[in-house]
Amino acid sequence: MPPKVGLADSLNALMLIVGLTGGMGVGKSTVAGFLSDLGAKVIDVDALGRQIIEPGGLAVSSVIDRFGPTVSSDDGSIDRAALASIVFGDEEQLTALEEISHPAINELLDQAVDGIEKPDSIVVYDMAVLVESRLGYETKHPYEVVVVVEAPMQERLNRLQDQRGIKPEDALVRIESQASDEERRAVAQFIIANGGDLDSLVEATAELWGELQQLLASKML
Repeated sequence: MPPKVGLADSLNALMLIVGLTGGMGVGKSTVAGFLSDLGAKVIDVDALGRQIIEPGGLAVSSVIDRFGPTVSSDDGSIDRAALASIVFGDEEQLTALEEISHPAINELLDQAVDGIEKPDSIVVYDMAVLVESRLGYETKHPYEVVVVVEAPMQERLNRLQDQRGIKPEDALVRIESQASDEERRAVAQFIIANGGDLDSLVEATAELWGELQQLLASKML
């Protein structure tokens, strides 16, 4: 688990880099969207994870070398379903995949941050597995502040069923495979509670944005 981090020395003193995380169904991506609307530069780390196994992706050849040709698709990408069938529930295989994929994702993260034209930016790494990995941390631009989005379990299950068609029993299995709320809180500087209506979430995100702007300003003094 990454240590609880604060405003330590950043490789780019003009940016504030934020790790945004939360379990399935909490509304993390919704918060990321609101932060983007407010002016944050949001990087979807999960999307980078898909990018590295698309045709020509950084991890394609290494994944095939490690897991065999059965995970290869005709278009030169990795067959995600075939790969998932190998690593799901197998800690050794999952670790092997992470040893390949996480450095590749971090490399793309660095490229994305390096490409931001406005240096005095608040950059948000939208990432599901902040606590469970070193993603976004073992990079040239590690996150300095952690924001955790939470929601009551029943609300999460309802959202996953209504929005993604995931049955509650299947959702529970997935949720329990992730970090716990307690583990996320242990590394958080800010917690967004998303158990109410959308207006409440908008208000909470706006308050967070004000706090982040103050932290960015304090770095630039």
